[in-house]
Amino acid sequence: MPHTFGGKKVREPGARRRKMTRIAAVAIVAIIAGAGLYIYISNQTGVTTQETTSCTTGTTVLGGAKGTYAKINTSLGCIEVQLYPSAAPKTVANFVNLSQTGFYNNLVWHRIVAGFVIQTGDPNTKNGGGNRSQWGTGGSGKTVPLEINATLHNDYGYLGMARSQDPNSGSSQFYINVNQTGNAALNGHYTVFGKVINGMDVAVAISKVAVNSSDQPITPVLVTSITIQDTP
Repeated sequence: MPHTFGGKKVREPGARRRKMTRIAAVAIVAIIAGAGLYIYISNQTGVTTQETTSCTTGTTVLGGAKGTYAKINTSLGCIEVQLYPSAAPKTVANFVNLSQTGFYNNLVWHRIVAGFVIQTGDPNTKNGGGNRSQWGTGGSGKTVPLEINATLHNDYGYLGMARSQDPNSGSSQFYINVNQTGNAALNGHYTVFGKVINGMDVAVAISKVAVNSSDQPITPVLVTSITIQDTP
């Protein structure tokens, strides 16, 4: 307790030291609390969600030092692909042209079958709208012939061109195989024209979203854009 000395209040010996100690203690507690808040915020903002995953460099596979590559940006992340123009020249040229003209922008992965394939490329799904009964029936207005290459199969991570009963009816719709053991039954029937070299986890994540009885995503997952480049 302070007492008076010559009419002035004077603190007891050690009071100033105790006050400074209390101030220091409060400061330390504040620092610790602040550090804890910083760590909490860092943990919250530092988690890389699939919505913010950006394209990164992948590994070149099944091709020369230079090839044609595509970065498929989706609402769940980025899927990097190597295309095979020498094995499927017309299919790749068609895919590249559609990508560069923005045809695929904001189209839905309209067919999702876990453990089988994820499929997109139908303009009827633009922005997740349109008549859902028509999803899967649209194309670009141009077709490409079936191109079968003995070195390419519907293995895990490979891209194939979707089509109707006519083998030469491939247009804009394509799929990614997400079956860990591959989809051998599709070999020889659909053009395989590329492979995922980075971001397969994104493709798998898409394959696991909730779907309705028509294998359509209940909450649309979009291809936001596809960019083409000469290097990964």
